This record gives sequence, structure tokens and C-alpha cells, in this order.
Amino acid sequence: MPTKKKPQVTPTPERRRELLATAAEVFAAQGYNATTVRRIADEAGMLAGSLYYHFDSKESMLDEILSTFLDELWQGYDAVLAAGLGPRETIEALVTESFREIDRHRPAVAIYQKESRHLATQPRFAYLTDSQTKFEKVWLSTLERGVAEGAFREDLDIRLTYRFVRDTVWVAASWYRPGGHHSPEEIARQYLSMVLDGIALRT
Repeated sequence: MPTKKKPQVTPTPERRRELLATAAEVFAAQGYNATTVRRIADEAGMLAGSLYYHFDSKESMLDEILSTFLDELWQGYDAVLAAGLGPRETIEALVTESFREIDRHRPAVAIYQKESRHLATQPRFAYLTDSQTKFEKVWLSTLERGVAEGAFREDLDIRLTYRFVRDTVWVAASWYRPGGHHSPEEIARQYLSMVLDGIALRT
């Protein structure tokens, strides 16, 4: 008698997302180069060989983690930029959207911060450089518009301000945990108050 073929089981999108979430946590904690497929599989509770049923390599997993994060980030940013807000309101909205993305993709943000400079030298990850260039242009142009329109101080060093706000916001991925005491919007409000209005008592 001919043997029956085993039915092919298509991996579900939910399982794929679970595995990517697990991989993102491991990459963020251990570093990409130090992470093995076996380690990801162990954390996911499966055999290393079974992981290849879902992804052809750990590079593919990292690519999907980072590209998903950046796609969502730019969807949010593009919506802010299309809203026609004033420069201060644009900065406020961009910072708020940034914290929402940290809430949704904290491990991906941590990976991006640690690995993007090295990864961007590889053809597969060239989009990281393109995204960084676009990101810088958006923030610098908004700050410049704010100075030109009188929303920000004339003596503002635009590039220094950009670097300060960028680093102040995104370093939060190192300590932020979803479901904590403060929502992303509340953290953004507190950060914006300090950045835009300072911390000294107003008289």
C-alpha cells in the first residue's frame, strides 16, 4: 500500500509573531551576533530545526523585526507630518508617536540602537541608513521651521537640539516596560514639558 503523505501545516501568522517577539527579546538582551538560532528556539520552547520551518535564518528574523518597527514608525510620523500642524505641535506629536512605538516595539528599538550602525553596512539592511537620513531631515526641518516662525528661540543650535531630543527620547527603550505606571502618552507629556519648558520654577 502506498504511504499517505502527511498534510502540510502552514504556520499561522500568530505563531510567526510570537516567534519574532521572542527573537526580538533575545536579540535585544544578548546582541545579534551572540544570539544563536538554538537560543531563540530554546526560549520559544521548540527544537532549533523547527524554527527553520518558519524562518530561513536569524538574519531573516532580524530583518522582519526591524522593518516592521520602522514601517509602523513611519506610518505614524507621516500621519503627523500630513496633519499640517505648527512646528511646536509637530514636535509634540512626533515625540508622542515615538513613545508609542517604544511601547509597541521596545526590543526592536533597543536592537536598532545597538546594531543599526553595523547592520547598515550590509546590503540587506541598507534601508536603515535611508530611514536614519529621512528621520534626521524631518526633525531638523521642523526645528528650523520653528525658529523661522518664532515658535523656538533664534539662538537655538538646531543640530544640537535634534541630537538632544533624539537621544533623550529613544534611550527610554533601555528602561521602559509596557504596562508600567505611566502610559506612553503621559511619559511623552512629561518629556515634552521638560524639553520645551524646562524644569525650573516659572515666576
